[in-house]
Formats: sequence, C-alpha cells, structure tokens
Amino acid sequence: MLLFAGLGNPGRQHAGQRHNIGFMALDAIARAHHASPFRPKFQGLVSEAQIAATRVILLKPETFMNESGRSVREALNFYKLTPADLTVFHDELDIAPGTMRVKTGGGNAGHNGLRSISAEVGNDYRRVRLGIGHPGAKHLVLNYVLGDFAKSEHGWLEVLCDAVAAQAAELVKGDDAAFQAKVNLRLGAAGFA
Repeated sequence: MLLFAGLGNPGRQHAGQRHNIGFMALDAIARAHHASPFRPKFQGLVSEAQIAATRVILLKPETFMNESGRSVREALNFYKLTPADLTVFHDELDIAPGTMRVKTGGGNAGHNGLRSISAEVGNDYRRVRLGIGHPGAKHLVLNYVLGDFAKSEHGWLEVLCDAVAAQAAELVKGDDAAFQAKVNLRLGAAGFA
C-alpha cells in the first residue's frame, strides 16, 4: 500500500490556483485509475485506487497548505505506512511551467506545504515537483501562487496532469526515472517540453 498526497488549499475559491496543481494531479490520477469517490477523513479528502496491482490511498489535505503535514501524518499512522511509502504532488516555482521532476528527500525550497509535512513525518518522502515557473521577483511569489492559472496555461496544465496520471504505475513500481522520462516524453509529443 502507498499514499499519494496532492497539495493545495480547500474550497472553490482556490480550485484554479497555481498552488493547487497537486490537487489537480491527484484528481487526474483518480479519474484515470477509476478511484473510489473522495470522502472526508484524516482532515482531508480520501479516495482509493488500484494502480499496478497496488492499493494506493489518494489524499487531498483540507487543512490548508501550511498545515498539510497534520493530515498526511494521520493517514500514514492509520495505515501504518512510513515516509518511504509517501509521494507528495506539489507546485514548484523553480521548474519551468509544464515540466516535472521527481526527487526523494532534500530541502523544501520555501514551500510551506512541504515544510509542514517534513516537520510532521520527516524528510525522506518522494516529491513530484510540478513546474509552475517563477514570477521573476520574490515579492510577487505570494500573489502568483495564489493566482489562478491563465487560460493560456490550461493546455500544458491538462497535458501535464494527464501524463502524470497515465504514468502513475511507474511511481507505484518505484521507477522514478521511467516515470519522469515518460511524462516528459508525453509533454514533448504535445509540444510542451
């Protein structure tokens, strides 16, 4: 069993924001793998899917980004999972829009959702870093991440989330390199990488 956690902020007013790309990716995984309906649990919304013959719990914390770790910790504890069983999908300022990178451990690069998770469960979990780009100056970051994706960005956003969902089996199998390569191949074929 594995836990996939997508990061974002709850509520309709936040649904289209760049900070919510983790929720968007998780929703795409749920659709692609015929997951059960999301239901309230662990201070979040939880669903289940079978991916590559493995039970995968999908979690969208509803604690707001800065407190995501509480929800993730509750889910890990309930299912008796370790940080090694956790994959977090989140927005990444330092990666170009419409691209993606995978890493395990490392710093949080100022991301409050990751900081909260690391404070609650440690740092040794896998991160799927979904590029949203940087607005160019530090003082613009808050409004940028809390701003909605522009209509002009919806093309790469949809392709990226669908590619992540289509290749989720590679994550389940623990083949991060194949996952990253196949997602980027799909993005390139669509003219976005």
